[in-house]
Amino acid sequence: MSVPPRVSLATLGVADVARSTEFYESLGWRLSPASVPGVVSFFHTAGGLLSLVAADHLAADTNLPPAPAGFRGTMLAINVDSPAAVDEALRAVVRAGATLVKAGGSAEWGGYLGYFTDPDGHLWEITYNPGWPLDDREIPRLP
Repeated sequence: MSVPPRVSLATLGVADVARSTEFYESLGWRLSPASVPGVVSFFHTAGGLLSLVAADHLAADTNLPPAPAGFRGTMLAINVDSPAAVDEALRAVVRAGATLVKAGGSAEWGGYLGYFTDPDGHLWEITYNPGWPLDDREIPRLP
């Protein structure tokens, strides 16, 4: 299997989720009802999805120290259609030169995910989310 060439979800680590959510809403971006006020905000875009999460929560989930030493406050995601596809894609990126940050595993919200950094240290997540089915273009669909 090759790694799918897509960005499914761009997650921005922010200092204040509510304040950042207000900013993007003020731009006219549509907030998804899948959002959890003050915890995570999801926005529909013309391609991949954008989410806003507290930077310290993202750093803790990935087992990386907060910026500037490790986590930079930004994570990109590739959504796939199964837990097995998460593990397969993680193996493929490591073979290609990525560093495994966190092996694939079950998430408390019911999905399955793992993390890697590319050769420049940019953080990526590969995830299976049973609540976000992929469409025919393999883009996850939010409610």
